[in-house]
Amino acid sequence: MEEKTPKVTITPHQVDRQGMVSSGVDERRLLRKIDLRVIPWLTLLYLLNFMDRGNIGNAKLYNLTDDIHINKDQYLIALTVFFFPYALFEPVSNVFLRKLRPSVWLSIVIFLWGIAMTLHGIIHNYGGLVTVRVLLGLFEAGMYPGIVYYISSWYKRSEMGIRIAVFFSSATVAGAFSGLLATAISNMDGIGNRPGWAWIFIIEGLVTIIVAPISYWIIQDFPDTAKFLTEEERDFVIRRLQEDMQFSAGGEKFRMSYVYQSLTDWKTWVAMGIYMGFDGPLYAFSLFTPTIISQVSLSVYHSQHSSHLLPTLQLGRSICGSVCLGAEHSLGFSSNQANLLSVPVYVWGCILTCIIGFLGDRLGCRYHINLGLFGIGLVAYIILIVSSNAALSYFAVYLAVSAIYPIIPNSVAWVASNIEGTYKRSVTLGIAIGFGNIHGAVTANIYRSRSQYRLGHGIILAYIAIGFVCSLIFGIFLQRENACRDRGERDEIIEGIDNEHANVKNGSYESVQAARIDKGDQWSGFRYTL
Repeated sequence: MEEKTPKVTITPHQVDRQGMVSSGVDERRLLRKIDLRVIPWLTLLYLLNFMDRGNIGNAKLYNLTDDIHINKDQYLIALTVFFFPYALFEPVSNVFLRKLRPSVWLSIVIFLWGIAMTLHGIIHNYGGLVTVRVLLGLFEAGMYPGIVYYISSWYKRSEMGIRIAVFFSSATVAGAFSGLLATAISNMDGIGNRPGWAWIFIIEGLVTIIVAPISYWIIQDFPDTAKFLTEEERDFVIRRLQEDMQFSAGGEKFRMSYVYQSLTDWKTWVAMGIYMGFDGPLYAFSLFTPTIISQVSLSVYHSQHSSHLLPTLQLGRSICGSVCLGAEHSLGFSSNQANLLSVPVYVWGCILTCIIGFLGDRLGCRYHINLGLFGIGLVAYIILIVSSNAALSYFAVYLAVSAIYPIIPNSVAWVASNIEGTYKRSVTLGIAIGFGNIHGAVTANIYRSRSQYRLGHGIILAYIAIGFVCSLIFGIFLQRENACRDRGERDEIIEGIDNEHANVKNGSYESVQAARIDKGDQWSGFRYTL
């Protein structure tokens, strides 16, 4: 088989000298070439990642808890333990990805989580469920932050939004497809003396295992080693990234100072609040959407004590067709009905996620988009809290997915584009994503019973409010810092350059290039994007 292309080390100075040669490259054609080789496979991988993470919610609807003899509290604990290794390992995982290469590291974690997923199908008790959930959280930790960091290493800041949105939209596809797939696989109930819920885990896990070795040959590492590009094209990609203030695009050696820079940067800590604001709602939504939809009609039935056909049941019948016949004779939806009613919700989320990603790149206003989407999320959960109408509540579910899913790639692109330095960016993204994901452990426990659903919605409302406030802080501080740099308050002392604004407290360097490499986004010439 063809071997990986050896790494071509290109320093920023070398790239500048080669600019004349690289200028013959058709940039738009090259970008399409990169898109086709990078984005589709990452989208597939995240589709599998999100399906494997959330399919326990579908399995529960097919008697998982009864068959392994666990109660509701034990089930929620099993959901919770996933998030601790998942969140804690994410910052470390990104460092491994940079040092081992994406093709190696991602293939390893895909294979391992596929095994963990398959093992879900042979468990018999509570201890087994907790064990496989911990292993799944540990092995899946490297995927999401790794892909985000990987994409940020290929594209300019004005190009990241739509790419991250396309790959992340697979999470909404996973939400829709997992419901359909679970409904189909559940018909295997009894084959091999295994229940339907076990086959959901086994089949989806085996697919992931098969994809792992294929990924090693398909995933291209970083631009300076990409074998599908010519040397001239690799030079051009790196140069255009450096011109976009990604000065470390040609590669940098790991130093602990980069980790320190990340930990002491206010942007890391505010980004943690933004990620908390959408990750908590994300996991509550993805784990409980079928159940929430089911409870919409159930709660309204009890609140109205009405024998009339509920609007949501009518909607469910029109969507589900013959599968939903007889729904009006039950309280709430059956497992199949709840799963199928969640499908159009996720399809809408997928479409809107891609639209918002495109607008963020084209308009360059991620700050205002974030505020708008968090605002929509606040409205959605206020409706879910106060509504006693099934149709209105179902509409609020659409509003919720309109906010929760599009805001994630928009926020990720916004944060990533304002962190310079390959290792600093990898650590910052890992910390922020890890902190956000740990709140999945909280939101996995907020819907304990039907009587507590309004309390659960209230907790999600608080998370969204935190995200709104942190986005506001992030945007205001970026604007203020750009203004300070425009006034020369952050100017460094550069040998041979006379600058009346230069101050020794900002550092002294041999050249502008040395200041860029050492300070990254703290360099006085770097401008943050809004």
